[in-house]
Amino acid sequence: MAVLLSCTGVRKSFGARVLFEDLSLTLSDGDRTGLIGPNGSGKTTLLEILAGRDRPDAGERALRRDVRLAYVPQDSAFAPGDTPASVLRAALEPLPLDEEEKATRASMMLSRTGFADGHVPAASLSGGWAKRLAIAAALVASPDVLLLDEPTNHLDLDGILWLERSLASANACLVVTHDRYFLENAATRMAEINRAYPQCAFQVNGNYSEFLERREEFFEAQQKLEASLATKVRREVEWLRRGPKARTTKSKARIDAAGRLIGELSAVAARGRSSTARIDFTASGRQTRRLIEAGAVGKTLGGRRLFRDLNLTLSPGMRIGLVGANGSGKTTLLKILDGSLDPDEGSVRRAEALRIVLFAQDRGAHLNPETSLRRTLCPEGDSVLYRGRPIHVMGWAKRFLFREEQLEMPVARLSGGERARVMIARLMLETADVLLLDEPTNDLDIPTLEVLEESLLDFPGAIVLVSHDRYLLDRVSTMVVGLDGGEGGVFADYSQWEAWRGAPAPEEPAAKEPRAPAPADAPRRKLSYLEQREWDGMEARILASERDVDLWQQEMQASATDPRRLTEVYEKLQQSQTRVEELYARWAELEAKVDR
Repeated sequence: MAVLLSCTGVRKSFGARVLFEDLSLTLSDGDRTGLIGPNGSGKTTLLEILAGRDRPDAGERALRRDVRLAYVPQDSAFAPGDTPASVLRAALEPLPLDEEEKATRASMMLSRTGFADGHVPAASLSGGWAKRLAIAAALVASPDVLLLDEPTNHLDLDGILWLERSLASANACLVVTHDRYFLENAATRMAEINRAYPQCAFQVNGNYSEFLERREEFFEAQQKLEASLATKVRREVEWLRRGPKARTTKSKARIDAAGRLIGELSAVAARGRSSTARIDFTASGRQTRRLIEAGAVGKTLGGRRLFRDLNLTLSPGMRIGLVGANGSGKTTLLKILDGSLDPDEGSVRRAEALRIVLFAQDRGAHLNPETSLRRTLCPEGDSVLYRGRPIHVMGWAKRFLFREEQLEMPVARLSGGERARVMIARLMLETADVLLLDEPTNDLDIPTLEVLEESLLDFPGAIVLVSHDRYLLDRVSTMVVGLDGGEGGVFADYSQWEAWRGAPAPEEPAAKEPRAPAPADAPRRKLSYLEQREWDGMEARILASERDVDLWQQEMQASATDPRRLTEVYEKLQQSQTRVEELYARWAELEAKVDR
């Protein structure tokens, strides 16, 4: 395959801080590369270098002659007077096409991307539609190389699926994203940029799940190498301590070799260490059965019906995923639940002295860009109060992976992921009965996403989560509410919602299907008589319990308009799911005896 775009041995630093060095990466015909890495590792900077918008401090960037390149940055900006139609026509101008061909291609792209009106002001588009337009403008000219920086941010689920299909036919593309399902479905090659790796990158042919497997093998090899080096270093240190009497050329060479071994051990050990933000929301522990109860709620904005007759009851332990197209009213519903907006129809009742914590999608409205990181995290004094315990602002900042030299830096200079971590740090100081989270995952790196997931799973209060991160929705949500301009539908999980809409549910990356119990006639060993009987009937009990789960999931949908019944059904569903988990755990115990 021909190499279209490459960088070799590139280095980039900002002040004394080195982002990456000796980094090499190639993009060839047919490559669809997913690029991941911790926030602040230099992913956007690398894309800017590959796009020719920035120059590396060292190394080379090469673009094959006559290769057309398109780059879509994180933030989409359009000039006054721009419309979707004019933006697409402008993108086609450099191509040797006649006016009729350009008009036809632009019209087809508008239709394909869902723009009903190509003449609305581009500046008036929502974040999701602006992102669609920017991507469409890059795709319409059929570039040889496409560079995308966080393209799934602000896209709704339909937009993400459209992008997956579009990239499947792309000649070559490099995508910075932390959407794990997207990487699983669309990537044919993966690269992680991180100074912890040799040459600052780890690259694998394959999708996200294959990358995880190869990376785990790499870390296992690193651990073995570290153990081997540690043994050699220990032996050499003992030799050095004995103080060889003859300082011969041979002994000096051994001393030098010992120094190199110690340095190599330090480098390998550093590659095995990684840091993640520590996220742990503060719950009140309140056990009020009904924290928020919305009855027959409806809302219309700008003459358009968002939802009607929507019933929703939030109880401790409920984690509701809120899904729907851009503009379907997800953010509006959150505002109605927290009381900052009144419904046009129906009513919302909240428990007395209810404590609601809201993570707003528009971070710019909640963070002053001119304020320093220190004062944003800690408005007064030098300490924050977390769960009744004072923590110095530097310790609090380090918990969210900020460096000491960043404390006096204005918020405007932080990356999108760093600003998201600032918002989470502030919210963690508030005690909550209910968490309302509006797109909290935008710009967060994968390690931070995983920590956020664990925190949400451990939170004992109620959660309403608006997100286009399908993996997060599948893992965290106990039920999903889909908004479609009507009453909304209630589903057991995101995959069921997607199936209801007629789209195929994606496979979960890196997840292994639970093995079914062995057939009854399989050989048995080391089981008592009672255990043998239990083993023989295990498959039937698991299947029966899974049928119960399916029945309660169906009942939950049927009870969507009855808040009292919905709460009862939800508890039954939880009990059935717990029973299935217990049976699988018991089956594993018995299987261990059989296999021993």
